[in-house]
Order: sequence, then structure tokens, then C-alpha cells
Amino acid sequence: MTATVLVVDDDPVQRRLLDAMLKRFGYEVFAVESGDAAVALLCGEDGERFDAVVLDLVMPDLDGMAVLAVLRERGVETPVIVQTANGSIEAVVSAMRAGAVDFVVKPVGAERLQISLKNALKLGALEHELRHIKRRVSNTLSFRDLSTKSADMARVARLAERAAKSNIPILVEGESGVGKEVLARAIQGSSDRKGKPFVTVNCGAIPHNLVESILFGHEKGAFTGATERHIGKFVEASGGTLFLDEVGELPLDAQVKLLRAIQESEVDPVGGKKSVKVDIRIISATNKSLLEQVKQGAFREDLYYRLNVFPITLPALRQRREDIPDLARGFLARFAAEEGKRIRGISAEATSLLSGYDWPGNVRQLENAMFRAVVLADGDELTIAEFPQIAAQMDGFDIRIPAAPGQVRGEALAEPRIVQVPVRDPNAIDLVAGSDMRKLDDLEREIITFALAHYRGHMSEVSRKLGIGRSTLYRKLKDYGLIENEPASDASDAA
Repeated sequence: MTATVLVVDDDPVQRRLLDAMLKRFGYEVFAVESGDAAVALLCGEDGERFDAVVLDLVMPDLDGMAVLAVLRERGVETPVIVQTANGSIEAVVSAMRAGAVDFVVKPVGAERLQISLKNALKLGALEHELRHIKRRVSNTLSFRDLSTKSADMARVARLAERAAKSNIPILVEGESGVGKEVLARAIQGSSDRKGKPFVTVNCGAIPHNLVESILFGHEKGAFTGATERHIGKFVEASGGTLFLDEVGELPLDAQVKLLRAIQESEVDPVGGKKSVKVDIRIISATNKSLLEQVKQGAFREDLYYRLNVFPITLPALRQRREDIPDLARGFLARFAAEEGKRIRGISAEATSLLSGYDWPGNVRQLENAMFRAVVLADGDELTIAEFPQIAAQMDGFDIRIPAAPGQVRGEALAEPRIVQVPVRDPNAIDLVAGSDMRKLDDLEREIITFALAHYRGHMSEVSRKLGIGRSTLYRKLKDYGLIENEPASDASDAA
């Protein structure tokens, strides 16, 4: 799913022209004929699904300038490109001051509009990332920062928003990398503990002999190496939220003390003489089934029911593919800024590739893939060439083989040259040679030879039709002497 653009113009001819032009670019388009309709959409519940707006300035009733004013007043941050037949300096200045990110004059050329939209989407993604980072640092992240186009994720957000209004313990379940901590931060940022401490504890990363000290603190001299007093994570989070990540990894003896701390709202520091009262909200997270761990005796049943008061399950990224393009653009904007690269966006083919991949590592894997792509990129747009490992696992996506040593980067490099061999009629393939069966290798070589000729050397099509991976196909081609040179190692491994 690619970016969605809202077109606002009272002229039906202009709407049709823009609709056709934007769809040709690969965008999803929604068109309305008035400023009032645009405001209703952008300020409503479905406003988050629009990634950019192309707005006509001159319209009856609510004109473009009035729409910009309403959007600014209501805090709508969708990037807006304004267009009008009057390209005066005054109109341009007024529109930009009102919040527009760019200005085009009717009739706008296809190339000019495409560049403007790419810049607007990049700017919108970068501003979203900056807001996200600032709110994360200040512990004021909200559900608005978790903009989603997925119905499943929207239901999760609504459920979590209701839980945020109380102090109920929450257990967030989901695969590794789906964003459990981000959801926990949004819950805190939408509660009365907004702006208060948000303390994260990775329970799986704490040495077993230090769990009690790290969680509940210790006094100076309480044990060997305790050279100074440590208040512990519970006291550090007092007034705010304690996020227990991978809570199922806690050892059983620590689970007993955790249960008491939660029940009594107080902790006993190691070596301390009296208990310390704490006021915290507990949000736990796990990528395992705690109920299964309870059945296996690895997790205390009483603690499970204490933590699992309000369970929330986050869907895997493959179950909310609608969010992949927006997440990718956000990561692109951040990493491009960090690396000092001028990358406007992601090609339609690359977006399709990313949206079709299953992402076993979820959002964390997508983030890392985007970082690598930005580092690899030489042009002003990410293509499938920047995602070789992903493309190699997907049918229908050809990746360009990296430049060989001594070759100028950016030069086209052809596929390995296929040796020309006679192609027999597939209906006349002999299974018997003399009185014996032909060897399996001979039959396989003949089948591959026919497939190469039938599909005109299109490697992705050949590997898909034969039901083998591209790397396996290249290996067999080499073994059977059907190619004279191998692809570069990076591509062949990826393929």
C-alpha cells in the first residue's frame, strides 16, 4: 500500500486530471470538491490515512487559505501542497505562512508535482519522527504518534487508550520487535502520569544474582561490591510507570519478591532496615505465552494473574501491512537526516517489495533494513537494489548484481551469460537411454535448459516456475555448464 493523497478542487476537470496523474505516479487518490469536505475528512477519525494534500486556493465557501487556517488551529499536521492559477508572490507567501509546504501553479506539470509530493512526504515523515523523538524523551508520547492505517492496530490503540485512563496493570503480548515498549509509552503519555518517569527494565538481561538489587535497590555495604547506595528501578519509577520487558525471563525467586512489591506498593532494598513506599503503574511485556510458562512451572500462577489484569496483544507487522509504507518513510527520513543524505523517497516497486515481505523480525527488522538501505543508496530514491536480501526472498523482484571490482558503480551489469545449447521438445524428452533409465541429473539439465529458453532467460520467472530459489538455480546452471560466469557473490547469495 502506497501513500494516499487527498485532492481538494472545485473544478471537476482539474480533479480528474490530478487523479489520473497521481495514480500514474503510484499514489492512492481520494478527491473532494470543497474545503468543507476536506476539513471534515482531515479532522475526522480517518484523517490519519492521508499522507499529503493537494489543495486549490480559490474555491467557493471555504477557500484554500481558510482550510489551512482550520488545519493549523486543530493541530492537523498532514503536509499540504497548494495550487492556483494565480502565481503571484503575495499568494505564495500567504500560503506558506499559513502552513503549506509547497506551491504549484495550474496547470502543474507531472514532473513538478511528483517532485513536490516526494518532498512533502519526506518532510511530513521527518516532522513525525522529530515529534516522536521529542515526546519520547519527555515521556509525553501519545496514541496520535502511533498513526496507523490497519484496522487491527487501530483496535489495539482504542483498547489501550481506555486502559490508559485507569491505573490497571497491563500485559502487552506480541512477537519480538512489534513495538511493545512504544505502546507502553503511549499508554503512559495518555494517562495522568504523562511527563512522569518511564523506567524500562529488560528482565531477560539482568544477571540472576543482581535482580533484587536492580529492581528494589540496595544500601551501601549490603554485599561485596556495593560501594554506594542504589535506589532501584521501583523507586526510580515512583510517580510514573515501570515497564517490565520480557517479564517471563525473571527467575522464580525474584518473582516472589516482585509479587509482594506489586501487592503492597513497597519494596525492601537489599541491606535496608525498612520498606520504601512506591507509587507506580506496572506495564509488563512478553513475547512468550506466560500461560504456557505457568503450566510448565516456569512462571508463578499468582504473579501471572496479578500482571495479566488487562491483556493487550500487538499484531505482527505482516498482519498490518498497511502500516509498512508509513513506517518505512519515517525511518527513511530519520536515517537520511542522520547520515546527511538527500533521499526524497522510496520507489513504488521498492514499496511494493517491502509491503509484500513477511518481516519475521517485525518493526525492528524493517528499521534495520531501512538503515542499511540509506547507507547503500547513491541516488535520491530507494529502489529494490538497496534491499537485496529482501528481494532475493520474494518472487517477481529482480535485483541488479553489484558492480564487480574495477567496474564503475552505476554501470549496468548484465546477468551471467547463458551458454547456448539445443533445446528439445519437452514432449519428446526420453526417460530411457539404451536399456537403462537416464540419470536424474541429465533430465534436470534438460528441463532447466527448456525453461531458460521458454522464459527467455528471465531468472526470477524460471526459478518461480521450477519451484527453486534463485541461488539454487544459479548453482545448478554452473554445475551443468549452462553459464560461463557467475553472478557477483553478494547477489548470488542473496538470490
